[in-house]
Amino acid sequence: MGKPDAEGHGPTEGLPGLPPEWGRVVVPDDASALAGEAAQVRRELRRAAGHRPGHLALPLLVLVVAVLTTMAGLLAVAWPRASRGTDRPTPAPYSPPATVAGRALPALDLVDAAQEPVPLRGLLPAMIILVDGCPCPERIGEAVTAAPAGVVVITVAGGRTVATPPPDGRGVRALADPAGGLRSFLGQPARPGTLTALLVDRDGVVTRVLPDLGTVDSYRSDLSTLAG
Repeated sequence: MGKPDAEGHGPTEGLPGLPPEWGRVVVPDDASALAGEAAQVRRELRRAAGHRPGHLALPLLVLVVAVLTTMAGLLAVAWPRASRGTDRPTPAPYSPPATVAGRALPALDLVDAAQEPVPLRGLLPAMIILVDGCPCPERIGEAVTAAPAGVVVITVAGGRTVATPPPDGRGVRALADPAGGLRSFLGQPARPGTLTALLVDRDGVVTRVLPDLGTVDSYRSDLSTLAG
C-alpha cells in the first residue's frame, strides 16, 4: 500500500505508491507544460541513435582487415609453389667418379645362363656393357661389329637372369651379376634407357668408362687400343 506525502496527498486506496526516492510527483492539468521535458527526451534519443553506426563500424572494419590478411597469406603461400614447379632446374647427367678409370677391375664372379660362375677377369680384354637399365640390342650389335679380334663384348644384367643377345651378337658373352658387384664398383645406379660400358685391358685395368653408351664413333679408337 502507498503512503501519503508530506502534504497529506496519498495514492488512491488499493493502488501501490511511487518509490520514495522519486520525491513529489506533480501531474499538471495542461499537458503542454511537459513540452520542455518531452523535447529534451527526444534530443537524447536522437543523440543515442546517431551514435549506433559508430559502434558497429569498428567491429566491421576489424572483420574486413582480418579477411584481407588471410587471403594475402594464402596467395603468398600458393604463388611461390607454382613458380618452383615451372622453374625447376634440369638435373645434370650423372658421371662416374674420376677414380674409376685407371683402377683395377675387381675379381668378380658372375653367372652365365646355366647359373655357372664365370670369373670376369678371365675374359679380358673386354668391353663390358651393363644392360640392367636398357637391353638396347641395336647398341649391343654395333659394339659387337666394331670390336676387333681378341676383344670380348660382355653384357651384364642385374639379378640372375641373363639378357638375350641380339640376333647378330654371336660374339657376345651374356652374363648376370646377382650380387651387384659391378654396379657397386662403378658407384652409380642403373638408369632407364641407358647403357653403361667399361673398357678393360688385358691387365685388368679400366681404361675408360662410358656412363651413357653412344655411337660407335665415340669409342672405336678405344677398342683398337684394347686389341693392341
